[in-house]
Amino acid sequence: MLDKTYDPKEIEARRYPEWEQSGAFKAHPESAKPPYCIVIPPPNVTGSLHMGHALDNTLQDILIRWRRMKGDDVLWQPGTDHAGIATQMVVVRNLEQEGIGLAIEGADRGDGNRKLLNREEFLAKVWEWKAYSGGTITSQLRRLGASCDWSRERFTMDEGLSRAVVKVFVDLYRQGLIYKDNRLVNWDPKMLTAISDLEVESREVKGHLWYFKYPIENSDEHIVVATTRPETMLGDTAVAVHPDDPKWKHLIGKHVILPLVGRRIPIVGDEYSDPEKGSGAVKITPAHDFNDFEVGRRHKLEAISVLDKFARLNENAPEKYRGLDRFEARKKIVADMEEQGLLEKIEPHTHAVPYGDRGGVPVEPFLTEQWYADAKKLAEAPIAAARDGRVTFVPERGRDDFFRWMENIEPWCVSRQLWWGHQIPAWYGPDRKVFVAASEGEARAEARQHYGKDVPLERDPDVLDTWFSSALWPFSTLGWPDETEALKKYYPTSVLVTGWDILFFWVARMMMMGMHFMGDVPFRTVYLHGLVTDEKGQKMSKSKGNVIDPLELIDKYGADALRFTMASLASSAAGRLRLATARVEGSRNFATKLWNATRFAEMNGAALPDDFDLPSATLTVNKWMLGELARANIAVDKALADFRLNEAANTLYEFIWGVVCDWYVELTKPVLQGPDGAEKDETRAVTAYVLRETIKLLHPVMPFITEELWDKLGHREKHGMLIGQAWPAPTAIDAAADGEISWLVKLISDIRSARAELNVPAGAKLKLLVVGADGTTKQRLQVHQAAIERLARVDGIDAAAEAAPKAALQIVVGEATYALPVGEVIDLKAESVRLQKEIKKLADEVGKIDAKLANAAFVSRAPEEVVEEQRERRSQAEQTRIRLSAALERLAT
Repeated sequence: MLDKTYDPKEIEARRYPEWEQSGAFKAHPESAKPPYCIVIPPPNVTGSLHMGHALDNTLQDILIRWRRMKGDDVLWQPGTDHAGIATQMVVVRNLEQEGIGLAIEGADRGDGNRKLLNREEFLAKVWEWKAYSGGTITSQLRRLGASCDWSRERFTMDEGLSRAVVKVFVDLYRQGLIYKDNRLVNWDPKMLTAISDLEVESREVKGHLWYFKYPIENSDEHIVVATTRPETMLGDTAVAVHPDDPKWKHLIGKHVILPLVGRRIPIVGDEYSDPEKGSGAVKITPAHDFNDFEVGRRHKLEAISVLDKFARLNENAPEKYRGLDRFEARKKIVADMEEQGLLEKIEPHTHAVPYGDRGGVPVEPFLTEQWYADAKKLAEAPIAAARDGRVTFVPERGRDDFFRWMENIEPWCVSRQLWWGHQIPAWYGPDRKVFVAASEGEARAEARQHYGKDVPLERDPDVLDTWFSSALWPFSTLGWPDETEALKKYYPTSVLVTGWDILFFWVARMMMMGMHFMGDVPFRTVYLHGLVTDEKGQKMSKSKGNVIDPLELIDKYGADALRFTMASLASSAAGRLRLATARVEGSRNFATKLWNATRFAEMNGAALPDDFDLPSATLTVNKWMLGELARANIAVDKALADFRLNEAANTLYEFIWGVVCDWYVELTKPVLQGPDGAEKDETRAVTAYVLRETIKLLHPVMPFITEELWDKLGHREKHGMLIGQAWPAPTAIDAAADGEISWLVKLISDIRSARAELNVPAGAKLKLLVVGADGTTKQRLQVHQAAIERLARVDGIDAAAEAAPKAALQIVVGEATYALPVGEVIDLKAESVRLQKEIKKLADEVGKIDAKLANAAFVSRAPEEVVEEQRERRSQAEQTRIRLSAALERLAT
């Protein structure tokens, strides 16, 4: 017997270990079943479950559980990422609390008394930390219900994946696809490493625009440049003006004398300079600005770096500024320019400044030698695969974004100046000749052959970008470079589920590596989902105080409720998925509704005899219910196949709450609570069958409650756990029963809606007058009179009325008009006035929003979430206006 109260916390804590210990999650590469494989986007080993994880892993688990029930040999490959910069930062912070630092050359060592760790000592501490807390995220994924094959869990720094990383680097180097180059990178002067674009966050900063006068050589004339970073002027190697700018173009070809430095630099004509911005002339500092770097290449300018890795002025700056922090130097340079009469003016200026998301300080474009992969060459095969359909994108616009990035791709900086990560397998000889090899022994052998003797070798201290190892994830986790059974069966994987934000950083790079080393795409489908935001559409952040913790929601409402909410939000068309706690509470109420309906059925003797024959059902309501079940089955299956998981969730909600728990339960109550007989036996059996198949359909989305109901209803004892059951096959739909009960449901629903919209008191029982009914409708009215009277609160039915009376509420269903005389229970004129006022108010609101949305300035400047909120308000107001207009029309006076 089901407990009176649904308790998700107790159920979920008990059910997950049962699944895992039973081996229900395990893949079987030796089986003849068709493969279905998803590799989990590996969460950072430092991390804990956030709302992005909750969404991403819920969607994956729904697909995995569905395909498992469809009969596939399913592998959901789990694992974690070593998260180079994030993990190093966490461990460094922990060590600092113990008074321990790192022996990094040039770093501030405080008072000189604290202990400093070398690289090997630090790495030992990281592995200790990983052993202690590295399993946090995977235990939290279990709480969510993630049915990964944990026996195959991988880590990007484990022995097998490390071997794969080394092989890929060495092979690409020997093929000329990895090389060293001196280029600008995003440099984090606090973390002391190059970082990727994804690790850079843009912040609006209120700063200044300084206008400096640069003296023209052999002239009393000046050219004025504007800058937001005065400290970089010491590295200027040109001034650029637009070739067609009448103000400055006469100076093209001349030179200026760089103030404070005395260097002679040219004035060049380049379209990069915008005559409408600032002074129209821009200083060009190729070593400290990405755009300037490109201008420098076009004009063959020298790149002079004036900052060191700590963002302090270096030896290329005049002596008086050397060693100063960049912001200290900024103040001194501005003061010196003013003293020399070369500061024209200062304007307040709000602009975007790039910050390192880990270090939390402004990032510097920094000229440094790094390792690069030839991304342009590696991108050719993925672009071709996306064009010819070997990989598809859901939604399809992801394909356009993919092309836009891949066809304009820059070299990929794959090195990082960290200690934690895959150390680059490169060794340098005494003359800095590099030997790239799978091991130090191989490198020494190559060096011996080159030099003719043994020489000392120095290992490259850098490690690889974390995205480099994760780019191999779809095949390295399956055992590559070994030819394992798993690799042969599950590669290419079936689908990748991930967010738009890493389409380039991860998805594209997996395609590069997969196609280069495996000769095929790493996945057949890329399913992209939006970002989970707060209910106002704002990105969650600690500074805003709007972060929603998924674990707190699970504690309060249960994992099933959170999963159902995530699925219902996951429209492939939505860029932002707005989450309100109230929605999770609503999903918990949905689970409670199913629990209570099942308990009601159980209390009324619902049971499925072993010999029950579905086609033998005779009651119209039962045949209709079986048809509705079949319709829901087909719709859910198709929605999952099309990656429309929100449609699957919404179909299940409408079917379970609306059809099963409301209509079917209400329509069969008189039978179930009436005298014993064949009709009661049949209804009990159909009810039990419908509940059994319904919880199968719901299982991928809400696995815990469905497994519990399956067990408590006695099915586990006969058939085993629900997780291992086959996906239901839809039965036939009885057209006659479907038409009759659908008519009944619509009639009762329309009467209820009309009464509510016109404020007819709930207790008022009014006679239903039917005008123009044909023979079929009259027969249905007679058969279902009791249900109509009970559920629509009607006091008698006149199926042959000649006309609708005045002061009546009217609705039309089919060929007939249905009227309820309401003149004695509501003030018709007052109600009409109220409706007209409401309709006008809504029309005015729609008009105001339309005007706002027609304003191009508003749409372009307002935050995306504000514009989207206006569109949603308009849609809701218009729907309400249409509904109330229909109510007004129904009111016959």
